[in-house]
Amino acid sequence: MHSKREMIEKILAAYPVFQYGFLDVGEIEFKEEVRHICRQECERYNTSWSCPPAVGTVEECRNRCEAYEQAVVFTTLAEVTDAADMAETLETRKEHEEIVHAVCRDLREAGLEVLALSSDSCAVCETCAWPDAPCRHAERMLPCIEGYGILVTSAAEKLSMDFFYDGRTVVWYGFVFIRQGE
Repeated sequence: MHSKREMIEKILAAYPVFQYGFLDVGEIEFKEEVRHICRQECERYNTSWSCPPAVGTVEECRNRCEAYEQAVVFTTLAEVTDAADMAETLETRKEHEEIVHAVCRDLREAGLEVLALSSDSCAVCETCAWPDAPCRHAERMLPCIEGYGILVTSAAEKLSMDFFYDGRTVVWYGFVFIRQGE
């Protein structure tokens, strides 16, 4: 009989995941300061169901995550000519998010319940329905990790994962919170 961890590792091995690790939810730092950066510096703030304020307060996000046993944190890499070119960098997001969705599908098929977060604001729709109508693709929408107030650098440090490589490699993060299904 394989352990749950071995089963999850087998699922991750089926995809181009670069690094991964497991954190108990209590090890993840939720900081209001991360949300402050969203408010002050992100053009997607208050424009998307995947971002604040639509995702709720940092405390509400923490409570949502604490309903799960642990988080599987993993990265994928994308090569670009210049990581500072946001348009080129963001073009690589779709492949990462397809991997997050595939991992979640496989985890659900293995009997786990999941809550998935990704490195950036959702881009499924050209224009988000927020705040006038419900999310048109709730099953595809991945909330932003930082929008939940999660300090990604802290998680990466705890797991000895690389946060940055060079000016031509984009590191995308996925946080998948898991618990045993009913």
